[in-house]
Amino acid sequence: MQDFLVTSRVVAVFAPPAPDDAVWAAAVLVEEGFPLVEITFRNEAARDNIAALVQDVPGAVVGAGTVLTREQALEACAAGARFLVSPGLAPEVGLVADQEGIPYIPGVFTPSEIQVALERRWRTLKFFPAEAGGGPGFIQALAPVYPGVSFIPTGGVGIGNLGAYLRLPSVVACGGSFLVPSRALRERDEAALREAASRVRDILACLDGDASGGSGHG
Repeated sequence: MQDFLVTSRVVAVFAPPAPDDAVWAAAVLVEEGFPLVEITFRNEAARDNIAALVQDVPGAVVGAGTVLTREQALEACAAGARFLVSPGLAPEVGLVADQEGIPYIPGVFTPSEIQVALERRWRTLKFFPAEAGGGPGFIQALAPVYPGVSFIPTGGVGIGNLGAYLRLPSVVACGGSFLVPSRALRERDEAALREAASRVRDILACLDGDASGGSGHG
């Protein structure tokens, strides 16, 4: 999972209304080089969406998001989810993930929550809601205190501020709906989906260029 995060640097978070919508969007994302997909438990189709992606889009790395309960975690794992994400700390969800041998990414918002996560040996943490919670500046302040933590900011992250988050060494990836705009999903607008992917790629390319340029100066 960590390898996929480092390579992709973004997690497409969305809640398709039906499995065929999920398959359509994820197939485009995989073609565009963004295989990390988080299907949220925000509608009744979540389990079927995950199962359909696992079966029909083999290039996708499919996880379940907004997993609040043990029952949802079990459903997600039965459908084939390869990682579980919660908006907050959910020990029962983490226990299911441990039993299934897949990563669990809990949400944190405060230093106290980070410390609870570290006590349970969870070191890749969703920072949520990122923008409302203080944005890149807050994460930058936390990072020196928790050097072993990798953050995945989610919530209010979009094309306009994605680069500011990803520039932070403690941010391994960002999650959000910016790769799957709701209108593009609703209208099956493939051009809009590919345009979103292209804009994210441009941001990543700029960051890579900045890193390369910086390494050449003493």
